[in-house]
Amino acid sequence: MEQPKIFGNNIFNHPFIKGIENGNLDIEKFKFYMIQDYLYLYDYAKLFAIGILKSDNNDDMKLFASSLDSTLNTEMAIHRGYMERLGISEEDVSNTETSLINLSYTNYMLSIAQKGGQKEVIIALLSCAWTYAEIAKKINENNSSAKEHDFYGEWVSGYLDDSFQNIAQWFLTRVDQFGEYLSDVEKTQLTNIFRNCCVYELKFWDMAEKQSLDFSAEEVDYSAI
Repeated sequence: MEQPKIFGNNIFNHPFIKGIENGNLDIEKFKFYMIQDYLYLYDYAKLFAIGILKSDNNDDMKLFASSLDSTLNTEMAIHRGYMERLGISEEDVSNTETSLINLSYTNYMLSIAQKGGQKEVIIALLSCAWTYAEIAKKINENNSSAKEHDFYGEWVSGYLDDSFQNIAQWFLTRVDQFGEYLSDVEKTQLTNIFRNCCVYELKFWDMAEKQSLDFSAEEVDYSAI
């Protein structure tokens, strides 16, 4: 599966991402992002549980189960470490309003996963895993010292880690495998789901950059996707 244009055209050069890459992102923006992403991951983790239910073989069930564990106990642990450093408590998170972009994105993925089969679950999961894996690699490519930054280095290193990169690669491999047997109609349907999730990913970064709880994030140039 080829990397979509939205990665290079929009996401890699997003000011929020460049701020992490250069180590000069406003801490308040990162704090806003951390809370919203923590809320996001609670729902994202549920997709792996749905994937287990909809799997028809043991290997896929194991991968979904290990991904669920990794999300809850590794990725979210990094978030909890940052939240402790930023003075954010679990109570603060519970009392924080979920942004409309965040809520819309997770509800969309969960709806797709619940209504569809295993293919739909994997496609719904793919854009987040793939973008984060590629963002980390691009940051490291552009600035190899970013992963050693006193504050943002842990975030970069977490997504550069082989365990996360391998999960993203597994999604891509499974898409290529089942893609060989799809009808043109099915390919179009799954492509649209992936495209929508990529747009949500971009809007999530816009939301974090603007610290916005509503839909005031930048409009997307769909011709560039």
